[in-house]
Amino acid sequence: MKVHHAVAAALFWLPAATEAQSVQDDTVASGETAPPAALPAALTVSGSVAVVSDYRFRGVSQSDRQMAVQGGITVSHESGLYVGTWASNLAGWGTFGGANMELDLIGGYRAKLADNATLDVGLTWYVYPGGADKTDFAEPYVKLTGTAGPATLTAGVAYAPRQQAIGKWYNSGADAAAGLYDHPGDKDDNTYIWGDSALAIAGTPVTAKGHVGHSWGQDGLGPNATAVSPTGSYWDWSLGADVTYRNLTFNLSYVDTDISYRRAAYLRPSFSKGQDGTGTIAGGEVLASLTAAF
Repeated sequence: MKVHHAVAAALFWLPAATEAQSVQDDTVASGETAPPAALPAALTVSGSVAVVSDYRFRGVSQSDRQMAVQGGITVSHESGLYVGTWASNLAGWGTFGGANMELDLIGGYRAKLADNATLDVGLTWYVYPGGADKTDFAEPYVKLTGTAGPATLTAGVAYAPRQQAIGKWYNSGADAAAGLYDHPGDKDDNTYIWGDSALAIAGTPVTAKGHVGHSWGQDGLGPNATAVSPTGSYWDWSLGADVTYRNLTFNLSYVDTDISYRRAAYLRPSFSKGQDGTGTIAGGEVLASLTAAF
């Protein structure tokens, strides 16, 4: 999958790069100064960097409830095709078989259904560089976004087909800590549905935001004592607001899940802060982030 994304990006850039090089060669041959190569008009590049107080993935902390630095970049073609990548550091103590970084490789297609409606179909490949084998997994997704005045609504579904990375290899956190596989080589799938809302407050730089999602998947831990849906099924939600100034956005949100401390007891010590068996990584928390877009 990583090769496919690289090939797609190369195909986008190759014609424009070849044309720019030809112009440059002709200009230099005539003794004139070569102009810098410009980005093809059919392509746009966007991205962002952010600092967050805790990296939550579907309500569950991936950075051991510690700060994370994140960033991403996307190259879009006027046809609607796009490729991109996004990365974040993870827990300082190591997770996903030792990886301290998540790298997402993304590709998809956006189609404008109407002036106020867009359909987005794509695939995310979750990669954990330096982690143990069988940790990476692929997840196709579909999103529908509509706007009405200052309001924006998004509904989406992501389905990860059966893969070892999201299989139930351990029945409990105790088995994982002891390195005793209950179901080595097991494969499972995962479904996630979600809805997002945003409402720009007229005359202010503030946008109110809300999110709710539901996961169905493995009821246990994967090959490296991790899980996309650790308790089989659960809800996550958040409520907050953005404050934007130029290309900077400050967000403050409350994030939570319905995974109670008691409900997750059988997953500990793996599913706990610092893997000490006492703290929770799925409880309610106020999160802050600062993002710079370009």
